[in-house]
This record gives sequence, C-alpha cells and structure tokens, in this order.
Amino acid sequence: MLSASHVLRVQRVAVSHGKRTLHDLVTLPGRKPIISSGTPGYSAVSGHVVTVFGCTGFLGRYLVSKLARMGTQVIVPYREEDEKRHLKPMGDLGQIVSMEWDIRNDEQIAECLRHSDIVYNLVGRQYETKNFKYSDVHVSGAERIAKIAAQAGVPRLVHVSHLNASTSSPSHFYRTKAEGEERVRDAFPTATIVRPGQMYGCEDKFLNNMASWPIWWKLNHGETKIRPVHVMDVAQALTNLMTIPQIPGTISLPGPRTLTTEYLLDMVSSLTYTPPSSAPVLPKSIALALAKVAQAPWWPLISPDEVERRYIDDVDVPGDWETVGVTPDEIENHAITYLRRYRSAENFVRPVVFPARSS
Repeated sequence: MLSASHVLRVQRVAVSHGKRTLHDLVTLPGRKPIISSGTPGYSAVSGHVVTVFGCTGFLGRYLVSKLARMGTQVIVPYREEDEKRHLKPMGDLGQIVSMEWDIRNDEQIAECLRHSDIVYNLVGRQYETKNFKYSDVHVSGAERIAKIAAQAGVPRLVHVSHLNASTSSPSHFYRTKAEGEERVRDAFPTATIVRPGQMYGCEDKFLNNMASWPIWWKLNHGETKIRPVHVMDVAQALTNLMTIPQIPGTISLPGPRTLTTEYLLDMVSSLTYTPPSSAPVLPKSIALALAKVAQAPWWPLISPDEVERRYIDDVDVPGDWETVGVTPDEIENHAITYLRRYRSAENFVRPVVFPARSS
C-alpha cells in the first residue's frame, strides 16, 4: 500500500499547475506592470489596485462587488464605520481595504489612491446639507480628487457625472455636475467622464420612491421623459473600463428606451396591484413651497432642486454602450424584482402585468 506521503506526491504530479502566459502581463501607460494569477474568479489575483470614491453609495456597492469578484484589490474610502461593513465580504481575504477619508482632506485622499492604477469617483449628493453643498461635492471635491490623482501619477481616472449635466440647466444639481466635469478635465486631461441616466435597482430612490410617494412624480402631469438604466448595467460598464484601453472624453449611458413618468407610475401600480394614486397634480409653485418647508427636519425629504428636476426631460443623446461592451436591459425585465415587496400578501404571487406603452 502507498503511504500518505506517496499519495500526496502523486496528487501533486497529477495536478497541472497554471502557468502564466503573455496575456497575464499588462503594462500600464506609466510602465507599471500588472500581473494576474490564479483561476479567474473571487480568489484570483488580477494584479490591479483600484480606489472607488463613493463606494458606500447606491452605484458604488455594485461596482465594488464586480471588481472584487475579478480578484481586484479595492480600496474603499469611507466616512462612517457602519457604512462600509457590507463591502468587506465582497472580496477575498485582504482584497477589500477600507480607509477613512474626508473630501476636504488632501492627505487622506492621496493615501487612498497612491497605490492604485485606476481611480473611480462616484461621489455625489442628491440634496444639500449645512455641511456639504452641491458645489462642495460635485465641483471642489471632484477637482481635488482629480488633481491629487494626477500628482500621484495615477494612470487612469473615471469620473461619474450625470446624463443631464449642463451648465445652462435650471437645476443647480445638473449645473454643478457639468462644472465638475470641466474642472476634472482641466486637472486630469485624459480622464474618462461617464454620464449614466436615472438608475434603478434594489436600494434605489426611483422605483421605490414612486411606490411610496407617487405624488412627487405626478408633477408636470407625468409628461417628463426619463431614460432609466439598470444600476447593474452601469456597474458592469464601469468594470469593463478597467480592461479597455484608456478612453479620454465622455461616455453616455442612457437607458434603452425613453419613458414618461406617467407610464412608470402606471407600471408601478400595475406590478404592485395597488390602485393609481388619487393625489392631485401639484402646481410647480406649491410643490416648490412644500419642498422648502421640507428642509426643516434634519433628515432628507425632498428639496426644491429635486422638484425642479421633475420638470426636466432626459437629454436625447445616443448611448455609448458598445464602447463598454454592455447591452442595457429594459426596465420591465427587472422591475418586479424590486417592486414585489410592495404587494399585499394575497397579491404576492399574482401574474406580472404591464400597462400598454403609448406610441
């Protein structure tokens, strides 16, 4: 009979060890080598080190998950301890590195990105607070990250903006997004600017908000045109940018269809088997006045700028999905996944029914 040592030796000979090949070696523009190893997947080592600012937000968690699943070491800057705990198990041991940071602290930002070969900036605010205005986050903060990344010699920077970013927009949110893009280009000329449309997903403030507060989406009589896009598609597009040669310029990622808020409200009502909201359509002046009153509580409700955005159509620009190798999904393919919880017990397993789209 063979001893245990002989059996182990036979097993070692029988197992074919993976060998590195030419495609496992990637040389970055700064001549830094990236060497991948291991079987592709969660426990692999892609060789890349990535920093994701804004990782604790809606889009950030999905991007971190996709990057870590490829064996990438991800630096996750955080402000509050509890906000980043869910990110830790997304990667293998030692692959998710959390670091405390403040958007106004240059030293902390530099420490977060100095070892990275690509930096994603997903930081944004849907509403203003006494500590952070739109310009503090979208303009000054974005410029600071871009400048420090350039000084540290980071090869690539991906800055996430918004599809409707425009310096002439009536929305302060959209204007600061556009100004932030300009500041980032000045500080980091080869930066990739990504403009996604309104994103939906499990923790979104889109479909969930429509199911909870439809009155705020009936503004403009439901005629506002939106191009919703699945958050997973945007996260996959951002992930693919890591392996695509540098793309300076702007990438637009709108949803595959243009829909009205009226259709989306009807869809939410149909999927949840709840009657359409009987709330009246508020005039814009009254909605703005109520939004100003809603600033009194310390928790976020709805801001006057959000009311303004309810009247702005998404821009009609072609999507650059082919550039990032992603085919976006229709909202009807995923809506029930996020809206079923709003059904009553007796309606929970009833068939999925969609309203007719207006031509």
